Amino acid sequence: MDVTLHLAQDPEADELLGRSPLAALVGMLLDQQIPMEWAFKGPATIVRRMGTADLDAHEIVAFEPETFARLLSDKPAVHRYPGSMAKRIQALCHYLVEHYDGDPEAIWRDVDSGPELLRRLEELPGFGKQKAQIFLALLGKQLGVRPEGWREAAGAYGEPESFRSVADITGPDSLARVRAHKQELKAAAKAAEKARTSPKASKPAGQ
Repeated sequence: MDVTLHLAQDPEADELLGRSPLAALVGMLLDQQIPMEWAFKGPATIVRRMGTADLDAHEIVAFEPETFARLLSDKPAVHRYPGSMAKRIQALCHYLVEHYDGDPEAIWRDVDSGPELLRRLEELPGFGKQKAQIFLALLGKQLGVRPEGWREAAGAYGEPESFRSVADITGPDSLARVRAHKQELKAAAKAAEKARTSPKASKPAGQ
């Protein structure tokens, strides 16, 4: 892996993401309940605090959980919930050590098809179907990992220029489009929830 990414909108963090498969996976893991740029800056912050040049699954597994949690919790914190995310990152690295000898690129290096790659990604701790599909789309669109059927396996995230996720972020303009899409989804979800609950709220007491 040696590409130019713009997910963190920070040269140092993006350089790491573009050359380190584990950094990209960890950034994807962190990408929830915080801004996307914050999530994808996380791996570079962890690297600096570990005093290394890259993330290594074996090294992360070797940390005492409390020590690794403190590493993520030091200000500025890597995530809104650094303790919880420290556990998730270590669980991911335990899985990689056990199943791929600590080599995250082995997940996709020799994969035969998009559905198989999606299955492998969904098996990673902390990766549900949606997160797995987004990462699969990122692999295909920006990292050159394109097994047969990858777009279909990635679902809507695999569509060209769909601007639904980090898979389509290549700079500030595309970041703004992805963020706008996410805000539209949130607004639609709130409106649907309001429509669902408002009839109950309007019923007279006792009914």
